[in-house]
Amino acid sequence: MSAAPRLVLGCALLLAATVLLTVAVLGARGRLRRNPWAGVRTSRTLASDEAFTVANRVAAAPLGAAGLVALLGGVSLIVGGPAAVVWTVLLVATAGMLGLTGLGGAVGDRAAARVEAPTSGCAGTCAGCDLVAGCRPVADALESPAQPA
Repeated sequence: MSAAPRLVLGCALLLAATVLLTVAVLGARGRLRRNPWAGVRTSRTLASDEAFTVANRVAAAPLGAAGLVALLGGVSLIVGGPAAVVWTVLLVATAGMLGLTGLGGAVGDRAAARVEAPTSGCAGTCAGCDLVAGCRPVADALESPAQPA
């Protein structure tokens, strides 16, 4: 493999390592909040802040391991070597990173399933009421009048 693709792929693995290790550290500390981009994001984990925190705390170890695999793979690619070694490192690092990330998501989702779901006054079937997807408790919605259309 020539130098340019090897360096690009090595940098891509280093970027993935940075993201995975950051998510793992924040998740382990319970500091990763629900967001649209990072963390274990399934319907169970997004059901509540508590479920999201628990899921990402449990998923932190596999995600950290995935980050370390990506880090080692990225450094190995940047350093280089014989073509057979470079391709082997690329395949093993990518498969390891993706496999451990999937494992983290699965154990995180399973942990979130054990968290009691919050109760809501809305069934989530309407599109125009004030309680869509349980955004506001029933008591708050009853106190504030509905806005006219």
